[in-house]
Amino acid sequence: MYNQFRSVSLSYQCAPLDIREKITLNEEEAKALMLRFKDFFALTDLMMVSTCNRTEVYYSAENNINEEIIRLLLIEKGLPQTDEVIQYFTKLDNSMDAARHLFEVATGLHSQVVGDMQIPNQIKKSYQWSADLNLAGPYLHRLMHSIFFANKKVAQETSFRDGAASVSYAAVELVEHLVVNPKILVVGLGEIGTDVCKNLADKGIEDITLINRTRSKSEELAQEFGFKVADIVNLETEVSRADVIISSVSLPEPYFTKERVNQLTDGLTFKYFIDLSVPRSVDPSVEEIPGVMVYNIDAIQLRADEALNRRLQAIPDVHAIITHTLEEFNDWSKEMVVSPTIQKLKNTLEQIRQEEMARYMKSLTQEEASKVDRITSGIMQKVLKLPVLQLKAACKRGEAETLIDVLNDLFNLEKQADSPENDHSVFHVK
Repeated sequence: MYNQFRSVSLSYQCAPLDIREKITLNEEEAKALMLRFKDFFALTDLMMVSTCNRTEVYYSAENNINEEIIRLLLIEKGLPQTDEVIQYFTKLDNSMDAARHLFEVATGLHSQVVGDMQIPNQIKKSYQWSADLNLAGPYLHRLMHSIFFANKKVAQETSFRDGAASVSYAAVELVEHLVVNPKILVVGLGEIGTDVCKNLADKGIEDITLINRTRSKSEELAQEFGFKVADIVNLETEVSRADVIISSVSLPEPYFTKERVNQLTDGLTFKYFIDLSVPRSVDPSVEEIPGVMVYNIDAIQLRADEALNRRLQAIPDVHAIITHTLEEFNDWSKEMVVSPTIQKLKNTLEQIRQEEMARYMKSLTQEEASKVDRITSGIMQKVLKLPVLQLKAACKRGEAETLIDVLNDLFNLEKQADSPENDHSVFHVK
């Protein structure tokens, strides 16, 4: 499988939204398409990642079929197979390039918000799809667990996961610091308001109500995330009820004035306004009301910028962790080349041992036979140890093929492998 792992990628870095949204796949579509890829091309280690920002296919195959993968994907999505569309895809036909790309995507290095925690969870979900369909072979299993290990080290040893690096996430993080089990009202569901809803849903906050001038948008998001919906005519009631009001209303003048808010508070409880609008939708004078606090987008952006800077400073450390983990994975994947030869050598020597044992067993007592079996097994372990170590070392030097040929000639391994008597269990070389 070494040097047979490849990938095609379409992401926000190279394709506009109108192209990405036409190619994105839900779970059912991704699973169906993976099965079609398997049937059409006999692929192994097959995995598909599809989010709002990227659609990617990872696979192992003897030949480079990246172009065919892209064309079949476009056919399935009903899109023209033109150079104009195909040019948006990045093709990775080198095994280690594809593996490194998956590492970097899974750790959040390629996310719009660098270090975003959503992408590791999305990668895990994609891996689960492959496992559910028995499309993940030894190479992909080992690669994914290497990625999980690297992600854990990134979280433990760097500041790459620290803080909230986007305005919408920083707003939600602020809410968590302000109130325990808050009642939240989100007013305005444009792009930033929608992002806030997604982050609130990820945090598992339960009591959330949405108000938007277009009620259908509120209902759509409420259905997706399990939130409540209120009409804009009931705004005052909902503001009175809420602990936190997140506003991203787009208007030339403040929507929440001091006079309006003053009528909705009793001064007995704290009420927090988080204003993510430009121009501001919450008048700064609202904070003059006892018990009311206002956080504007500059304050939220400052929190996000500080977190983003910490993450950006940690990028070299993240790359170092990925490189080290990839080197270890690369050593393992190279050793996969010699695994069949090691297996044949073990079986060949074990067959010789068993045949010689059989010649003398009849003249031995059970206790003597047991001792001879242990002694000869120990000898076999020692005989095998050096060739196995030499094969693994040759892999790292890129010289395995020569040693494989020598062992095949010396022990006639190809003939032995075809022998029907050669069906012994493998023993472990310590």
